[in-house]
Amino acid sequence: MHFLSLFAPFTFNWGAFWIAVGLYVITGLLGITLSFHRNLSHRSFKLPKWLEYFFAYCGVQALQGNPIDWVSTHRYHHQFCDSDKDPHSPIEGFWFSHMSWLFDTNAVVKRCGNPTNVVDLEKQPFYKFLQSTYIIHPMAFAAILYAVGGFPYIVWGMGVRIVWVYHITWFVNSACHVWGNQVWNTGDLSRNNWWVALLAFGEGWHNNHHAFEHSARHGLEWWQIDVTWYAVRLLQAIGLATAVKLPTESQKQRMAFNN
Repeated sequence: MHFLSLFAPFTFNWGAFWIAVGLYVITGLLGITLSFHRNLSHRSFKLPKWLEYFFAYCGVQALQGNPIDWVSTHRYHHQFCDSDKDPHSPIEGFWFSHMSWLFDTNAVVKRCGNPTNVVDLEKQPFYKFLQSTYIIHPMAFAAILYAVGGFPYIVWGMGVRIVWVYHITWFVNSACHVWGNQVWNTGDLSRNNWWVALLAFGEGWHNNHHAFEHSARHGLEWWQIDVTWYAVRLLQAIGLATAVKLPTESQKQRMAFNN
């Protein structure tokens, strides 16, 4: 994907550019932050199954792995945060937490053992199907993009867009455990980082998230822009998102530094 992105300056056209932007929102916001992270990993809210599966399929098109593996890794991150069992902590270096951990395909198993934390997804045939056929889906989508717009749509709709979403997601793992401020006493390195929050649809309010990991809202202050939360709130307003979880005042008091 990174190599493919090198062709971007030579294949630019506005159609390809807007395809990349649109897919950034669909796969990054609906797929990764709303579905894989807040809905599937933390069960911060409930969706009708047809909509849950649709958003999860959007996440598959981000090329970050199938839902079962992605969710398992993320749950281990919270369970072993910033310890020697964390799949991607900057205690082993910024670059490790950003992307080099991905190059050892057995790293998570070595650190955490075989996945035992995704039984809820493994019981559902849809997610098992995505796990066994994962790579086929972005390849099929790439073929559709090529049929519609030729090579520029492949470069921008797959290469540029996927690399952009990759690094934004990885900045949550790296930058948000290195730069920013801690509002809550989480006992780990998580930080609130405003520029990652802007790029990652609210995921950069990472100390908030580690303090209240089941909360559907990460930007807890009115000025903390959290586009994923706005999407959840819209779904809630039209009756599609239910059982939306938010931190209580007593939970906030327990996590505050002055306690």
